[in-house]
Amino acid sequence: MTALLQTPLHVWHAAHGARLVDFAGWHMPVQYKSIVEEHNATRTAAGVFDVSHMGRIRFDGPGAAGFLDRLLTRKVVGMGPGKIRYSLVCNEAGGILDDVLVYHLQEHGGGLYHLLVVNASNRDKILGWLAAQKGPADEVTFTDRTVETSMIAIQGPSALRIMEPLVGADVGGLAYYTGRETTICRHAGIVSRTGYTGEDGCEIIVPATAAAEIWERIFTSGKDHGVAAVGLGARDTLRLEAAMPLYGHELSEQINPFQAGLAFAVNLDGRDFVGKGAIAPKKDDPTQPLRVGLTLSGKRAAREHYTVHSGGEKIGEITSGTFSPTLQQPIAMAYVPPTNANVGTELSVDIRGTAEPARIVPLPFYKRK
Repeated sequence: MTALLQTPLHVWHAAHGARLVDFAGWHMPVQYKSIVEEHNATRTAAGVFDVSHMGRIRFDGPGAAGFLDRLLTRKVVGMGPGKIRYSLVCNEAGGILDDVLVYHLQEHGGGLYHLLVVNASNRDKILGWLAAQKGPADEVTFTDRTVETSMIAIQGPSALRIMEPLVGADVGGLAYYTGRETTICRHAGIVSRTGYTGEDGCEIIVPATAAAEIWERIFTSGKDHGVAAVGLGARDTLRLEAAMPLYGHELSEQINPFQAGLAFAVNLDGRDFVGKGAIAPKKDDPTQPLRVGLTLSGKRAAREHYTVHSGGEKIGEITSGTFSPTLQQPIAMAYVPPTNANVGTELSVDIRGTAEPARIVPLPFYKRK
């Protein structure tokens, strides 16, 4: 049996009562006390997340931008230093291999490089894909920086206020989806105005050797701001309220970007990339199932793989579902035929043999004011 990987913050999690489980080969905290308390702390104050299990791959060389441009659905060539883009990696058939963030960053010495943040469950797959796609003429090297670094997310209305004293850059002055190299508690690191909760905040990448110190400093800075450690359980309820897709649920190699509602992450014009020939016709395909949001009228949550019905006929399947702590009702995402995908459509979900009424609603379920 292969031993589970541990993040640089594993000792802290265990010492603070976290319930630790196997997540994509990592021993990760699901919760510390209460998923609902951690969820609400993020919505009202600030939540701190250990996301060091996410893969971090650095790209160097004059051909880095062109190489990535050839593999990502979003344009990389022409990205200015400091820009970050959400994108997808697709196979030749147009199926999604992973959803990623691509960074273009400038080192303190002036050199430029790219960084790809990938899902933990897909890191090995993407590293293999990159190696298979790299040709002899590609002037690019890529390095897996996952183990030697740590990644921490600070999210919520108080997040930037907590981080400002710790970061040697104007965190609040960063535009959304931008980032830069800076110092974090006097250690070299990267700060970005990104997140996966629907709240404002930032994510930092720091040396693994400095992670525990920086984590503790965040809690010291946030002690009067309601800061809380948050596990994967609340991370999932937060992202679901914000209707952010999760790989292995809303995204897979059987799903294309357009049916997933990710047209904004596909740049078709004036460029070519792996999978474009298969993806382009799907842009206006009127037959493919579409990702939709559902609210249920009862209190029972619709879980993954529960079936969705119209007039007693099965038409789809739940991909993610929970009881929303913010909205105080069950919410879910599913793929259904386009004829059943209009907002306001009344459907039902089979929850352990009972047809629970459900209605299609606009996404996201929650949007911060």
